[in-house]
Amino acid sequence: MIRLDNVRVNFKEKVALDLGRAVEIEAGERVGIIGSNGAGKTTLLKSILGMVPHKGNITLGIPSSEIAVHMQQNEYIETVPIRIIIEMIIGCKIRENPKIVEMIRFFEFEDCLKKRWKHLSGGQKQRLTLILVMCRDTGIVMFDEVTSGLDFETRRRLMSKLVEWYKDKETTLLITSHYYTELENLATKILYLKDGKVVDYGSKEDLFRKYCGNSVLIFEDDGKASEIAKEHKRILSGEGVIALSCTDIAEELEITEKLVRNRINYRRSDNDIELMTINAGGKR
Repeated sequence: MIRLDNVRVNFKEKVALDLGRAVEIEAGERVGIIGSNGAGKTTLLKSILGMVPHKGNITLGIPSSEIAVHMQQNEYIETVPIRIIIEMIIGCKIRENPKIVEMIRFFEFEDCLKKRWKHLSGGQKQRLTLILVMCRDTGIVMFDEVTSGLDFETRRRLMSKLVEWYKDKETTLLITSHYYTELENLATKILYLKDGKVVDYGSKEDLFRKYCGNSVLIFEDDGKASEIAKEHKRILSGEGVIALSCTDIAEELEITEKLVRNRINYRRSDNDIELMTINAGGKR
């Protein structure tokens, strides 16, 4: 369990984080911490780890020293092979640690063990740190922008691995990201930060219904689409896109029939984190 009670962090005169409320994370929950750059996501993780001074109270179910964490920047020595780095950190030979062996196979990392740090690609460097973090037997794991700087396909593969690995585990996860689609299959709750403050916190489903409706139909903005939109509740969306909020199945079917009749392609969502964020931020 993690309880954050009115946590506030100042860097000189600047307020970097001011939750202004209590935030409770139960054991086994997976919390996606979202917000733009400078929103306070990394500062929040560092507060929990005791890396920055803070006001307010932070209560943890385990000592902060036992939390496994993946931060944005990770550097390792370049004079020895990766195999030696791993063995130095885990304190034994790789073959003597079944979990490390499993993680190396899981991330298809065998071919990298003879390489030096500087010769690894961005995705391989991320996989090394993930192996070292995820093999730890601890109740809380944090990932700070784990796919930052990686191309789309590498990001997709890494997130698929995370989803698969933690699917049946009781680990409490905190994941910061500004790629919201990456959190849809991993996070069960969302903590939305803006300018260091909490916009909202809750389950993905509850927040979506609160800000977007029971479901949303999304399609390109053109002449016919604009006419249809005038008859229904339009919510905030990306440029050139119309998003219509549906309060129930009957309304969704009504709008869908109009779109089909006018040959307008659309997609449906009832858990789009990015769309929820746009509307939560717009209404704040």
